[in-house]
Amino acid sequence: MNAIKLDISKSGIAVPAEMQRKAEEANALLHSKKGAGNDFLGWVNLPSSIDAAQIEAIRTQAAKLREKAEVIVCIGIGGSYLGAKAVLEAMSDSFKLLHKKQTEPVVLFAGQNISEDYTAELLDALKEYSIAAIVISKSGTTTEPAIAFRIIKAEIEKRYGKQEAAERIVAVTDQARGALKTLSTNEGYPTFVIPDDVGGRFSVLTPVGLLPLAAAGVDIAELVRGAQDMERATADGVPFAENPSAVYAAVRNMLYEQGKKIEILASYEPKLQYVGEWWKQLYGESEGKQSKGIFPASVTLTADLHSMGQYIQEGERQLFETVISVAAPARKVVVEADKENLDGLNFLAGKRISQINRMAELGVQLAHVDGGVPNLRVEIPAIDEYAIGALIYFFEKACGISGYLLGVNPFDQPGVEAYKKNMFALLDKPGYEEASKAIKARL
Repeated sequence: MNAIKLDISKSGIAVPAEMQRKAEEANALLHSKKGAGNDFLGWVNLPSSIDAAQIEAIRTQAAKLREKAEVIVCIGIGGSYLGAKAVLEAMSDSFKLLHKKQTEPVVLFAGQNISEDYTAELLDALKEYSIAAIVISKSGTTTEPAIAFRIIKAEIEKRYGKQEAAERIVAVTDQARGALKTLSTNEGYPTFVIPDDVGGRFSVLTPVGLLPLAAAGVDIAELVRGAQDMERATADGVPFAENPSAVYAAVRNMLYEQGKKIEILASYEPKLQYVGEWWKQLYGESEGKQSKGIFPASVTLTADLHSMGQYIQEGERQLFETVISVAAPARKVVVEADKENLDGLNFLAGKRISQINRMAELGVQLAHVDGGVPNLRVEIPAIDEYAIGALIYFFEKACGISGYLLGVNPFDQPGVEAYKKNMFALLDKPGYEEASKAIKARL
């Protein structure tokens, strides 16, 4: 089953045979692992490599955390945070915190910022609950999660002692080296491995994403199954027209060549907001190199029609739009008739909210196309684990193909080191003395 339906009919693009050939070649290059960044192509066949034993091992460890803690703090940043956050938000009740009786442990996130207020508020919120932690870092020295882990680790040890803390802390890290691996060995933390050949932004289907999601009660087997089916649907040798990832990658590159420098990922379901945040990292970090790349932005509609809608409709014509459309909602709410009809909405009486939302989606699409904004539509059948797993792999595969079509290495991120050097110099980190003098003089 292919959970993704891609509609490019409103993009204004007809993909010529030459571009189809290039997209197929780029896809083949991912599978042959002979292209740029081939040390980080473990994600390509990752879904099909996950077996029942791996799923069970993750579920078993997650169950232990769930038994011990009412709140599980997941510590990570970038790819060690956004994938799990995106899936968790998609699969969660939007108002779960208002439910008086919690049936699942709450998974919260830390280490994705250096906000003192956020950290203090988190510590305050944890006071009344039993806690555990999942710390995710290949090295264990990335600044933001390392700070958060130092603080949360101290809190857990203060409450339960070091021996019990070793049963409440799980590390997802490098197999053999790094500060976090060393600490885990010394302290006796259970560990899961971040594969050497899978970069952070492609890691949601590794224990990086699967462990916190299992701890939150998400059906990770269904998530993986959706990704496995999409892996097959986009495999090497699948004809271009039948491969949604190849088609999406080709169309967005052709739009880029036509001067469309910004891609807006839109959805009409607020549960998908963090899918947009994950997607922005995936494409921004993969393609933004050598003064090239489409700038990824996201909106949640219809809410953002009342903020960004004017710009999308009539601003600079350098953008195109990709809409994630959900075919069927999980719940049903019908608009009732009102005797007074002061709001003039009786014409909607008897209609489901989802019907109204769909007509808004289609109406906006036509308006934006008429306003010079090409539109692509990615439809999933529902917001469930299977569909979200398929969506994740669809975007990952398309990102790899798209990066190769653009002519960059989609699997490195050399530019992210620039800010770190400046930050360490300003913080007087040992070894940065000369840089510290120079940068402080500039400021």
